[in-house]
Amino acid sequence: MKAKVHVTLKTGVLDPQGEAVRHALGQLGFDGVNGVRQGKYLELDLVETDPAKAEAEVKEMCDKLLSNTVIENYTVEIA
Repeated sequence: MKAKVHVTLKTGVLDPQGEAVRHALGQLGFDGVNGVRQGKYLELDLVETDPAKAEAEVKEMCDKLLSNTVIENYTVEIA
């Protein structure tokens, strides 16, 4: 079973890397970009076969290691 995790900064948290990307896009001639928010994507191969248990386990992983829940949000998709 696969788990797909998207981690993004919460609204209101400054994103210097996203701002650097937005600036670089402008320098390359892509002037229509007003803002960029960056994040990370993780794909986990799980042994667990029960989707509910797998989702609970991955959420625990996110809470303990994969995201900083003070400044980041995450979403989990089990496939």
